[in-house]
Amino acid sequence: MRGASWVEEARASLSGMGSWGVTAVRVLIILLVAWALTLFLQRMIRKVRIRIASRLEDAEAVKRAETLGRAFRYLVAVAVSLVAGVLVLSELGVSIAPILGATGVAGIAIGFGAQSLVKDYFTGFFLLLENQIRQGDVVKLGDHSGLVEEVTLRFVRLRDYDGNVHFVPNGEIRTVVNMSRGFAQAVVDVSVAYKEDVDRVMTVMQSVAASMRDDAVFGQKILDAFELAGVEKWDDSAIVIRGRFRVMPLEQWNVRREYLRRLKRAFDEQGIEIPFPQRDLHLRDGILELRRAPRDDAARPAESSAASPH
Repeated sequence: MRGASWVEEARASLSGMGSWGVTAVRVLIILLVAWALTLFLQRMIRKVRIRIASRLEDAEAVKRAETLGRAFRYLVAVAVSLVAGVLVLSELGVSIAPILGATGVAGIAIGFGAQSLVKDYFTGFFLLLENQIRQGDVVKLGDHSGLVEEVTLRFVRLRDYDGNVHFVPNGEIRTVVNMSRGFAQAVVDVSVAYKEDVDRVMTVMQSVAASMRDDAVFGQKILDAFELAGVEKWDDSAIVIRGRFRVMPLEQWNVRREYLRRLKRAFDEQGIEIPFPQRDLHLRDGILELRRAPRDDAARPAESSAASPH
C-alpha cells in the first residue's frame, strides 16, 4: 500500500508541475544518462588502452596506444553529445528538421573550407593505427626527410640533418619511406683507376669489411657478412665497384663512413689509386706544345704585383 501511495504521489506531483516540469525532468534525465554513458565508455577505452600498453615493451608503442585512446575518447564524447543534443531539442519541442537542414548547408560550406583539416585527422589516425611512423624514426615524407620528433593526428614534426624543423600535415603525406625498421643497407660505391687489378681491389675491400665485423664497436652494428656485388659500372675516369653491409637501423651512415675511412687507408698502403676526373684530348692535325711553369717562376708575378705601388 505504501508503494502504491508513493507512485500516486509521484504522479500527482508531476501532474501538478505541468508540462514544463515534466519536460525539465526528461531533459535532466537525458543529460544525466549522456554524462554517465560518456564516462562509462571513456573509462572502458582507458582500461583497454592500459591493458594493451601493459603488454607492450616498446615505449613508443605505448605512446601510440595513448594517442589512439585519446582520439577514441574524444570521438565518443562528440557522438554522445550530438545524440543527447538532438534528444533534448526534441523534448523541448523544437523542430529538428529545419536545424538539420541548416546544419547540412553549414556543414557543406564548412566542409569545403575544412576538408584539408579533416583529411589531416583521418590520415593521422591511420598513420598511428597502422604503426607506419613512430617517434625516433628516420623517415622521408615526400620532399621532407629527417628524425621524427612528434606524431599527432594533425601533423608529423621532423628535424632534418641541419637542425631545421619541418611540420608536415598528415593530409599531404602520400608515401612514407621509413629507414628505421628491421634493418638497413649501407651501400658503398668505390671508384678505382682503370689500370688497377679489379680482383685485387675486391680482395682489399673484403679484407677491410672483415676487419669491420671483427671490430668491438662496429661488429655489433653489422648484421651479416659484407656483400660484394662486383663491378657496378665503367665511369668516365674510374671503375665503380659496389658492395653493401646489412646493419642495424639508423647505423648505415656510421658504418659506411667508417668503412670508407678504413678503405682509403688500405688503398694507400697497397698503392691502389683513387683517380681524379680526367679527359683525353685528341688533335686532328698539328702539334700542341704544353709547358709547365716552375712553381717559383709562377709565384714571382703574384709577389711582384703585390709589392708594386698602385
